[in-house]
Parts: sequence; C-alpha cells; structure tokens
Amino acid sequence: MQRSVMGHYFEEFKVGEVIEHELSKTIFESDNNLFSLLTMNHHPVHLNHDYALHNQHGRILVVGTLVFSLVVGITVPDISGKAIANLIYEEVKHLAPVFINDTLYAKSKILEVLPSKSKSDRGIIYVETVGYNQQQIDVLSFKRKVLIKKRNS
Repeated sequence: MQRSVMGHYFEEFKVGEVIEHELSKTIFESDNNLFSLLTMNHHPVHLNHDYALHNQHGRILVVGTLVFSLVVGITVPDISGKAIANLIYEEVKHLAPVFINDTLYAKSKILEVLPSKSKSDRGIIYVETVGYNQQQIDVLSFKRKVLIKKRNS
C-alpha cells in the first residue's frame, strides 16, 4: 500500500498544471448550523428554514465562508500540505449559491512558480482554485499565494 501524500515540494509545481483534487465534501445541515453558530453568523437565510423559504432561494443558503473554507481544505493535500504559510488570498468570488446536501469539488491551476529572493529553501506558488458542485456548476473561485518548502530544505 502506498502512503498518502500531504502536499508537494516547491519544485514539483509546474506553471499551467491543472490539479483535479481528489477530496470532496457533501454539506450537511449540521455542518452549516455549526459553522454559522461558531462564526456568529446568525443571518436567518442560513439558519431559519421558514425565513429562507420565503426569500430569494426558497431554501437554506450555506454560509459563503463555509464554502470558502471547505474548498480551501479540499486543496490542502495537493497545494499547501507542505506550506510554510499561506501569504495571500485574493479575488474570492461566490459564483453561484450553495445549498444543504450540495457536494463540493475543486480544481486548481498553477499560475506562477517563483523562487524566494531572500531564502533559498523555499518559493512561492500562485494558484487559482475553482470550487464546483455535483452539477459541475462553478460556485466559488479564488487565487492565493503559498510559500512552499523546497525538497532538500
């Protein structure tokens, strides 16, 4: 049996490479409720079925920051598992609503690979990630820069 890999070293990332992430996650009502309460987002569109029923989507809308957190988490084994730090997240876009029982998937494209100018044992990768649901509808996109170890650091 082969061990699972947690992340990749800087040298392994190639500009233009697209990674279809293996992990996925169905969002259950308990996930949305717990995340809403932990993060103090008590908006009724996320927690009140009757309120949501009578508003734009007609059902409970999953909290956007939960969607973001899950899509980032889905990418960790491939993108940031050997990271020293996530340096920046940018251009976070919620492209379509996410509902209870939707399943999230993600893919990432490597945009840039930049060796560190100050330390030879690391580099920065610039990545764009798109999260999509079970119907292949893009629901979220974002870009980030991740500081990654080199193999022999």
